[in-house]
Amino acid sequence: MQTTVLTDWQQFMALTTQLDGWAFRGQQNAAWLLESSLSRTMRDYVQDRGQWRSREERAIRVFRRKAHNFLAHPALLGDDLRCLALMQHHGAPTRLLDFTKSPFVAAFFALERATGDAAVFALNTPALWNNRALPRANPLLTRDVIDPRVHDNFQQHFFSNTNEILWSGEPTEMDDRLVAQSGTFVVPGVIDKSLQAILDGYESNEELLHKIVLPKSMRMDAMKWLYRMNITNASLFPGLDGLARSIAVELEIVWSGLVTSP
Repeated sequence: MQTTVLTDWQQFMALTTQLDGWAFRGQQNAAWLLESSLSRTMRDYVQDRGQWRSREERAIRVFRRKAHNFLAHPALLGDDLRCLALMQHHGAPTRLLDFTKSPFVAAFFALERATGDAAVFALNTPALWNNRALPRANPLLTRDVIDPRVHDNFQQHFFSNTNEILWSGEPTEMDDRLVAQSGTFVVPGVIDKSLQAILDGYESNEELLHKIVLPKSMRMDAMKWLYRMNITNASLFPGLDGLARSIAVELEIVWSGLVTSP
């Protein structure tokens, strides 16, 4: 994985322009591994890795048994990817990793709450989509073969936790938040390895993962650029919750000439 440490926001815009079609994920701490919330939860609270598969299956089963009480269309719980996306949307740890097709949305998520150096990871999704990158251990597991939107594929290729593979894409039907964030998901076949470790097992002539470090010193300038681009919590999280979350930036950034004394 190549790492680029930036010095200013203009460098970020120039670099991400070169990564056309890639997917991006922002993380507020540059030292964090690229891994799912489920992986972090299991590592922190379930020491016996032999139980990870059964614990994940149980969590999904519990959600499915109870979530129908709050859904207008409970049938979507039968679709594995949509069920996990719904869990992720409402804060449950899942194996899904949120990515976005917009480097600027990723930068916002990286920088919004950052107190030190942050990072944006860029994933070469075109290489994965077009099978220019395939798992060395089993090159027959192409993107179409493992597509989790196909019935039973999640159970066969992902929930078994034996295939060191990645799939990227969206559910057949996208919710408003996924649309607003130009969102997409990356789905790992194992939950005990980071995405970088899984990609190390892929055969490809192309760079698959690029880490862009956003130093603390460039944060304020970057956040002002993103504000001008209307990339805020209010635009990324439709509804009152997003508006309320956006007030934190209003408190932080004072625009010259816009703030007057009471």
